[in-house]
Amino acid sequence: MSQRTAAPAAEPAERPAAPPPPAPGAEQYPALDFANSLLTLPGGPLDLLGGPEAASEWLVGHGLAPEAGRVLGPCAVRLRVFRGAVRELLDARVAGRPAPSGALAAVNEALTAAPAVALLRWDAEQGLHRSLPHPADRIADRAMARLAADAADLLTGPDAERLARCGGAPCSRFYVRTHAARHWCSTRCGDRVRAARAYARKRAEKGS
Repeated sequence: MSQRTAAPAAEPAERPAAPPPPAPGAEQYPALDFANSLLTLPGGPLDLLGGPEAASEWLVGHGLAPEAGRVLGPCAVRLRVFRGAVRELLDARVAGRPAPSGALAAVNEALTAAPAVALLRWDAEQGLHRSLPHPADRIADRAMARLAADAADLLTGPDAERLARCGGAPCSRFYVRTHAARHWCSTRCGDRVRAARAYARKRAEKGS
């Protein structure tokens, strides 16, 4: 009796929906945009580092990997785990809680995992110049080192006092407040909250 082999399940798409525009502060702090690469949208979650291709695209797009640079599955997983540590530190800073020791250790490890000093080099085309070595197997290490340094600058610099988390559920993005009264990371989230409040008021009025 012959056995029928079940067809493998199709892999879920890495980019099921369009992400919102960058949150305030994300252009200045790549680490903030990195933390926000895991989104909770009304239609479901969206992970911009959800697989090797998506992670590679994100790193290249943020100048953290060479144009042809690619990371493999294990490195994409490491990036997502590291992102979790950065999010923990941002969340603790916003909430006024002590920094989690595990997240601190992860960021400090990333800071020391790859050399950040450009070495002195020579070749016939450029002569003496300085550049960072960038072997293909260290792309994730170097990206995480730069993101860790940026996160440290954000968390200890003057903008740390203006860090906030979006109040427009289900959004979970962090942003740097542009003014004290700002509660949302984007007009999209603000409009959604206002629309929900208006709908709730109308229901309450009908009920009364």
